[in-house]
Amino acid sequence: MTQEYQVYTDGACRNNQAPGGQPGGWGAVFVDGPSYSGYDARTTNNRMELTAAIEALKHTEPGAKVKLHSDSAYVINAFLQNWFQGWERRGWKNAKGQPVENQDLWRELYQLAKERRVEWIKVKGHAGDRYNEMADQLAVEAIREAHGQHR
Repeated sequence: MTQEYQVYTDGACRNNQAPGGQPGGWGAVFVDGPSYSGYDARTTNNRMELTAAIEALKHTEPGAKVKLHSDSAYVINAFLQNWFQGWERRGWKNAKGQPVENQDLWRELYQLAKERRVEWIKVKGHAGDRYNEMADQLAVEAIREAHGQHR
């Protein structure tokens, strides 16, 4: 029987507007399952959003049915609007002819998604969705823990 998963993912970055990358964290909460989180010392919010989705899918097996919830339009729209078709046609360049940002993570996420049956679901961030709030908390806590700033 094919496994089915429901997972909420989120990424966070301490000061996403600052140049050069900032401390960031990610979280993935499986409904009726475990939670995962991690940290990167120099990153962006978008990279953490992508990493959260990647890590969530890595914790499912190929062929699984996955309902992946995220408050990141960046992640969800790429799949719902099939940005990949254009990127591949243009040699992983965006519409302006520049290399796709975060291409390393996009390629990994795209491959993982192709090996599973993923339903991409956009949720509103910080709007009281229990599991989305839990994923956000994991991402923020990962940053704090990495800097020894426990609550």
